[in-house]
Amino acid sequence: MMRRAWVLLAFLVTALGTSQAAERGEAIFAGGCFWCEEAAFEGVPGVSAVISGYTGGVKKSPTYDEVSAGTTAHAEAVRVVFDPAKITYARLLEIFWRSVDPLSANGQFCDRGTQYRSGIFYLDDAQKRAADESKKRVQAQLKGAVVTEVTKAAEFYPAEEYHQDFFKKNPVRYQGYRLGCGRDRRLKELWGAGAGH
Repeated sequence: MMRRAWVLLAFLVTALGTSQAAERGEAIFAGGCFWCEEAAFEGVPGVSAVISGYTGGVKKSPTYDEVSAGTTAHAEAVRVVFDPAKITYARLLEIFWRSVDPLSANGQFCDRGTQYRSGIFYLDDAQKRAADESKKRVQAQLKGAVVTEVTKAAEFYPAEEYHQDFFKKNPVRYQGYRLGCGRDRRLKELWGAGAGH
């Protein structure tokens, strides 16, 4: 009896230790220029990292030049690393939607081509359900054809180092690009005060 109690106590301590360890969640989103998507998620409480990269295509280890040429079927995307105890996947979806134009096919804002498409790349069935449900809500809210893809995640390839945190490293160039591309103007038309940054 005493031995069984010790075994149970050891199991509970192990289980509690595991659940108290910071869980690592991941989400992958594409929304046109990955510099802008990175800026939408960086600094959000519960998000520990945002990595620019490429996914959804066929070429292994693509380069920026290959992806931007539109020959790889990859999209510019971001991988968001987060703590599910501090922020939910559903909240990340809300941030994502308000940082893109879900009605725009074959690109986002001034960036055209499938490499700039908007998309949610789900990592498991729970993410797929959440993404599908959120897409239906957005469709009802915007009353237009939401063309954002909900696709099973494929391999994610981090972009070259100079693309990481571009909006921090090159703020003048980033802001000039963002303004010239009309991103914020269109987001405000769609989402009002809830538009992403």
